[in-house]
Amino acid sequence: MKRETLPHRRAGETIGFDFRGSAYSATFSRFPDGRLAELFIDAAKRSNDAADDARDAAVCLSLALQFGTPEAAIRAALTSDGAGRPAGILGAALDAIVEEGAR
Repeated sequence: MKRETLPHRRAGETIGFDFRGSAYSATFSRFPDGRLAELFIDAAKRSNDAADDARDAAVCLSLALQFGTPEAAIRAALTSDGAGRPAGILGAALDAIVEEGAR
């Protein structure tokens, strides 16, 4: 399995979203064909456990995407609540990206 690397300079987009009462920003970029390629999640309060967990989750997602895991497969595997809303920060960030793209 080979990792699909990204150019050193690439366009990115940053959006804001809230999760569990806290503010976050998601910065993401895409492969030339439009597929999501990487994600960075930052919390407004940077020095807390939730901020660390969010950053680490985004790194794992980015690696999975770059090794060829489809975004849809990742989204389907993430935990959601009884109403279908994301239960974790990664699902919330992906939903925010999809919502931004629909605008």
